Amino acid sequence: MTALDLVDTWPVPHVSAASIVVAPGTVPVVVTHGDPYHPYRLASISKPMTAWAALVAVEEGIVSLDDPVGQPSCTLRHLLAHAGGYPFDGRDPISAPGKRRIYSNGGIELAADHVAAAAGMPFAQYLAEAVFQPLGMTASELRGSPAHAVWSTLTDTVRFALELITPTLLTPATAASAVAPVFGGLRGVVPGVGSYDDCVWGLGVEIRGTKQPHWTGSRNSTGAFGHFGGAGTLLWVDLGAVHDRAVACVALTDRPFDEWAADALRRWPQLSDAVIAEASAAAGPAGAITGTVTEGR
Repeated sequence: MTALDLVDTWPVPHVSAASIVVAPGTVPVVVTHGDPYHPYRLASISKPMTAWAALVAVEEGIVSLDDPVGQPSCTLRHLLAHAGGYPFDGRDPISAPGKRRIYSNGGIELAADHVAAAAGMPFAQYLAEAVFQPLGMTASELRGSPAHAVWSTLTDTVRFALELITPTLLTPATAASAVAPVFGGLRGVVPGVGSYDDCVWGLGVEIRGTKQPHWTGSRNSTGAFGHFGGAGTLLWVDLGAVHDRAVACVALTDRPFDEWAADALRRWPQLSDAVIAEASAAAGPAGAITGTVTEGR
């Protein structure tokens, strides 16, 4: 039994999953389970993709993370880090910027609107041209809110996970800043999971930190980052759980998280721990990785 076989027990109509291991100087080892081409709504995994497109816009020079967007003193950086003071849904602020970590679809939508206005094109087009097309994500499409309406496949989502591990669209410095804590020490809630005194977040990605409980596993490092979605989807990348290599996991389902939240918050950490344990066991003494490459870039 492999780590990914665990998803066969999940109470969902469809599930497709992948584990990814990348060691320096080697070809990524990507093992998939389930239909890699089945279409899924990624739900909030859309947010890291939207943020990545916004950072491409930053590097193109059409926007800045310090651009004022929304209420007074709010910037693009605040919005991408869920620190803009906006509610879960809607665009009427409920707090001053930088005071609390308030998970906000509306804030991400404001950020995307700002990029779209600067680029002079709909955000869906910008996302496609800035992220999907160069990464070969031919089955991916934004069909509504940039906070939760990207539709994609396992194959394409793996390509994005590989981009998070080894960025090609951003400079190393920009990519590193996206997955490091932003506005640290803010109290906040990860919806459906828990409330935390330090709800650590990067730009478009949640950072594991010391949150307990959490949807990642006990083997994940504090620097693990990613997102889960309300459609029953998850993606995490961990650069520190296994020595000298990056590990990532993607699991896509089409059963809403709210319908099996307690079960998911038991099964997702189990899968995460199994993926990391498998990656650790597969690492050879000289840094080699054994496995089957079933999808790569």
